[in-house]
Amino acid sequence: MQPMHPLSQTELSAVTVCSTSGRIRGCARYIHGNGYEVGLSYVCVLFINVTHVCSAVLKSLMYVCKTAGDFCLCSSSDLVSVLQLVCRMSSLVSHGFQSSKQDFSFGCWTVTAAKTHIMKSKDIERLAETMNMPALPEMLFGDNVLRIQHADGFGIEFNAIDALKRVNNMQDSVKVACAQEWQESRAESEASKEVVKRYDWTYTTDYRGTLLGEHLQIQVKPTAERIDMEKLRAREQIKFFEDVLLFEDELHDHGVSMISVKIRVMPTSFFLLLRFFLRVDGVLIRINDTRLYHEAGKNHMLREFSTRESQMSDLQHVPPAVYTDPNEVAPHLPLKLIECEKLEFPERATHTGSSD
Repeated sequence: MQPMHPLSQTELSAVTVCSTSGRIRGCARYIHGNGYEVGLSYVCVLFINVTHVCSAVLKSLMYVCKTAGDFCLCSSSDLVSVLQLVCRMSSLVSHGFQSSKQDFSFGCWTVTAAKTHIMKSKDIERLAETMNMPALPEMLFGDNVLRIQHADGFGIEFNAIDALKRVNNMQDSVKVACAQEWQESRAESEASKEVVKRYDWTYTTDYRGTLLGEHLQIQVKPTAERIDMEKLRAREQIKFFEDVLLFEDELHDHGVSMISVKIRVMPTSFFLLLRFFLRVDGVLIRINDTRLYHEAGKNHMLREFSTRESQMSDLQHVPPAVYTDPNEVAPHLPLKLIECEKLEFPERATHTGSSD
């Protein structure tokens, strides 16, 4: 590669201002510190991943670069142009993106859905140290939450921090050739000589929610009772719907690891799906689902946790395009585990109906 001029402070800021991600900071540091050309597609992909803004220009440019073999290098002038575009778009993002918090009440229940920005790098680094993990997902929405709470105080919520606490931080979950490369690229300090600690770099979690309540709390008991999926398929008015992303990571461009939670509230019930989706390209696909269902008039919720998983080599009959869609690929994955629980409400709880 031919050296290029180091980025000016303005150009460097164009990269860092739109980012709270270590990967873009690392990209900027590399360009600025070494003065080398960088893959144009890499700049585009990083910006899209962090900001969730994928304009037609960036998307087309990224596709062309990927098609060319992902080694399409941009000249100094090209890079400056891209950074100027990124800077303008990041300004729109910072001014156009609004944190949101919605409260929806029905009967004695209130659903709260809060969505805000990705955690700042310094906060992620502190959290990683606290959790004894070398790295955390690149897109970590630490303040995002979906909460279902009864007027008496008990309930259940779903948040990213508690989901990460269920990740095995003692050993690798998936042994692949790219794991070491990926871990080394996530080392924050370039001068650090420490060996990267082993941990589950796929962030696989069996998180099922966090129970709420100081004086009154839900009791969890095993059950043979199942959620009636046929009843859920019946056409019924949806009074409230929300989808909240908790974290996402592209595993150093070797796949994706993400967890999100969505809920829909009907006049006589509510249904929630927490889904962890993992795709390690060329290796495996794994889905951990937590389904939560409550029907008006009942003194409990039903919770089902399931794991589906398959090696990529066993999915040769499935079109590769399906691999990227959790909803499409899930039926093709063998069921490895299912656990059913009844979340019983405290006896002193007031009426728990879902209807207004």
